[in-house]
Amino acid sequence: MSDKNEPGVVRAPLRLHVPEPTGRPGCHTDFSYLKISAAGEVPRPPVDVAPVDTGDMAHKLIRVLDQDGEARGPWAPELTEAQLLRGLRTMMKTRVFDGRMLIAQRQKKLSFYMQSLGEEAIGSAHGLALETGDMCFPTYRQQSLLVGRDDVPLSELMCQLLSNEKDPLKGRQLPVMYSIKRAGFFSISGNLTTQFVQAVGWGMASAIKGDTRIASGWVGDGATAESDFHNALVFAHVYRAPVILNVVNNQWAISTFQAIAGGEGTTFAARGVGAGIASLRVDGNDFLAVYAVTRWAAERARSNLGPTLIEWVTYRAGPHSTSDDPSKYRPADDWTRFPLGDPIARLKQHLIRRGLWSEAQHTALQEELEAEVLAAQKHAESFGSLADGHIPSIASMFEDVYEDMPQHLREQMAEAQAFGGRQ
Repeated sequence: MSDKNEPGVVRAPLRLHVPEPTGRPGCHTDFSYLKISAAGEVPRPPVDVAPVDTGDMAHKLIRVLDQDGEARGPWAPELTEAQLLRGLRTMMKTRVFDGRMLIAQRQKKLSFYMQSLGEEAIGSAHGLALETGDMCFPTYRQQSLLVGRDDVPLSELMCQLLSNEKDPLKGRQLPVMYSIKRAGFFSISGNLTTQFVQAVGWGMASAIKGDTRIASGWVGDGATAESDFHNALVFAHVYRAPVILNVVNNQWAISTFQAIAGGEGTTFAARGVGAGIASLRVDGNDFLAVYAVTRWAAERARSNLGPTLIEWVTYRAGPHSTSDDPSKYRPADDWTRFPLGDPIARLKQHLIRRGLWSEAQHTALQEELEAEVLAAQKHAESFGSLADGHIPSIASMFEDVYEDMPQHLREQMAEAQAFGGRQ
């Protein structure tokens, strides 16, 4: 070993590497860092593939739809016309819903909102591919999981957003953090990444009970830097938990580019391979690819073959939330230049190419959905909103905590109600 301290040896000072986004306001983003595979190029492995053998797929990008709207390759799913049209309807309905709720927030009818603009294919196709009884542990951009269900009225979601007298959570959650057990939608957590650990635990419990239901956990690219992400991977791998671990890489965690969370020199899917978990990287704006990969991962989980980690590559087209201004940290036209395109436009093109859809039908459906969402909004607002003060009683803050309310809480509730009446 050489003497590092020998006289005359001069070394450059140490320095840290701080990742920077490939585009800032005033310039165009260079999206070459995405490593995009051609549609149909990535092979479809057997469902019992060893995790180590998915290493290549954690760096490639599974895609089905090509630039002309043609389905290509081994991942192309066999979906019926009804399923395809249901998927398109769910995506379009989610976007209309998002748009109306954004306007309502600006009108001060609700306090806060987060859109899933540009990410609609992920939740829409994923929800279609799961089975009744499976449990999702989502973040705050998976509203399409609920919008696509017939048993969840839009007005029910809106009442929670409006924090009115019919809010099923009585104002106890941030508006966008839905909780609907019957729909397999676990309460969203504001403390990011807790849902990954919860999903693994729920899946383990399902296996312990000898059930057949699986769990699906969700985080964003930024949340992969949290310790809960790694804890979840360890437990999922060791116990072969029946769970799908979804990482939605929409390139931005609030105002921080995905490279800050570790996505610069590798992929987020590669972390799963290192933890002994089958891992895939998928075009999240390709409805067909999302559906096919979800079905593959779900079959793996139900066959006691263990978890699957999926990195969904997409783009957050809108602000992080109604409290955010993305023009301060990224180019304003990024979404129009994103190489994976608009998920709704891509599925629409595919359907038209197959002779199952037309521009006239698309326009008619858009108008139908706008009327449907507006009617649901009017119904929800009939129970009040933040703008008119029709909110849950202050007593609800003390209820549903204990089966039998302790005396000290009874006294506090009475005092709060008396004080409220003097305002």
